[in-house]
Amino acid sequence: MTKHMTMKTPPIVSRQEWDAAREKMLVKEKATLRAKDALAAERRRMPWMEVDKAYVFEGPNGKASLLDLFEGRRQLIVYRAFFEPGVYGWPDHACRGCSLGADQVGHLAHLNARNTTLAYASRAPQADIARLKARMGWEMPWYTITDSFDKDFGVDEWHGHNVFIHDGDRVFRTYFINSRGDEQMGTVWSYLDATPLGRQEIWEDSPEGYPQTPLYSWWNWHDNYEAGADKKWAEVAAAGEAAFRDKGE
Repeated sequence: MTKHMTMKTPPIVSRQEWDAAREKMLVKEKATLRAKDALAAERRRMPWMEVDKAYVFEGPNGKASLLDLFEGRRQLIVYRAFFEPGVYGWPDHACRGCSLGADQVGHLAHLNARNTTLAYASRAPQADIARLKARMGWEMPWYTITDSFDKDFGVDEWHGHNVFIHDGDRVFRTYFINSRGDEQMGTVWSYLDATPLGRQEIWEDSPEGYPQTPLYSWWNWHDNYEAGADKKWAEVAAAGEAAFRDKGE
């Protein structure tokens, strides 16, 4: 017979008691959410560090600079994934933790719509990266590190997300997330909150002059961003934003 581990479970209560307990917890959850919003606002005011070294990557189309990784967008997030000789799973798989994170990455069209590119980087050759992506169903751009990029940005021995912005040909490092911080990454919100421009919505506390649009107005189906403005959706979004403000969210 199967033995079951004895667990000290919470009490069983009525619907009314459960609702009351949930409302009490919701107060703490909303406070945590507000704290995260405030932290993201501070992150948008972090100083920038100019990248003055010319890094070279290998991509599916040949050599690429760090600026090339932006793919024409303003912001760039580079995740250092461990896929190379010496890593457990090689050559069939990347690091299990990095792979778990890759499985959580949402559709990139939404991130791209906010002028932001997500790219992965490893030391494996491009042929192996292409084979891995096909096997695992991953679609993010993935480059081969050829120089000291990983060491210079704190990801030569451990995974991490480096965040960049560019102004013309000048590239700046704006933030770095690693260790347990990587656990939260994967949704469009987690990525945008890590960037210097944020979600770019009018409710955010951002420095003067930062790009911002009304809440919900830019949301779209991932296969419909090319279609442009949608008058009906603009009306729905405006009503949703009004309800959002009325609820004090």
